[in-house]
Amino acid sequence: QTVTVEVLDHLERLALVDFRDSEGVERLQKAIRFADQLHEVNTDGVEPMDSVLEDRCLYLREDDVTEGNCTNTLLNNAREKVEEYFVAPPGNIPLPKLEERETFLQGS
Repeated sequence: QTVTVEVLDHLERLALVDFRDSEGVERLQKAIRFADQLHEVNTDGVEPMDSVLEDRCLYLREDDVTEGNCTNTLLNNAREKVEEYFVAPPGNIPLPKLEERETFLQGS
């Protein structure tokens, strides 16, 4: 399965993993092929598990809202924000521009 530049960019930003060289792209494609094997498993009629601890009774606390409307107060703690979202610091790797990576994907 081929990996587009856009998918690669999205994955790098999610994982903060550098796929800048052909070895990184090849490793990613190998992982995708490995995970694709799961599509071969017949899951017809199998209900999804709610928990890996299905044999235990899990008690959840009541979801009682005791306070709220504090968005501005919380956002004041942010070093950087965009609209009403915190901006996470960049990862420990510099991510190249999309145009710089196209050469690595052409051979795959």
